[in-house]
Amino acid sequence: MYLPRSFQEQDPQRLFAFMRRHSFATLVTVEDGVPFASHLPFLVEPGSEGTQGRLLAHMARANPQWRAFSEDQDVLVIFQGPHTYVSPSWYVTQPNVPTWNYTVVHAYGQPRLIEEPEEALRILRASVDTYESGFEKPWSMEGDYARKLLPGIAAFELRLSRVEGKFKLNQNRAPEDRRAVMERLERSEDTELRAVGALMRERDS
Repeated sequence: MYLPRSFQEQDPQRLFAFMRRHSFATLVTVEDGVPFASHLPFLVEPGSEGTQGRLLAHMARANPQWRAFSEDQDVLVIFQGPHTYVSPSWYVTQPNVPTWNYTVVHAYGQPRLIEEPEEALRILRASVDTYESGFEKPWSMEGDYARKLLPGIAAFELRLSRVEGKFKLNQNRAPEDRRAVMERLERSEDTELRAVGALMRERDS
């Protein structure tokens, strides 16, 4: 993606924390020159020393995208965070133009279809445990019922080769303009706008 230096996010801890927080992402592959996208929840595992980490997920086997997986071609997973329109009327300095503040991480990796039943089952259970963890009475996937689901899913992993973060949060503006936008967003009743304001505050601290 187009990634000006001022918007780059290169801290691995921050990138992986972002992916975990916004783990419902878009998987993009290309087959015969035509892009194909699926929207899936991903498990995010940071790498150990010398590795980039990996993503784990599953899709319905009826979804044809997994058939396009190739070990010699990377796929792209897009993690989208909070974003908002920014009006030029919010800036202190004038004249100015509209823009859009947003946060996104692009993760590239080689896909591997997981055919081993026990490994696929582990991914299913880990996914359920992850998203149930905040509930008062978490539901768990146990017993024969879980195994009966396996023929209908295609579990896979992506060994990450590259992770790029773009946090476009008015870093290219004067400090007084960034502060004015940040304060405007923090006062909003919209939780999405306040989230962008909080990210701006974090980066300015």
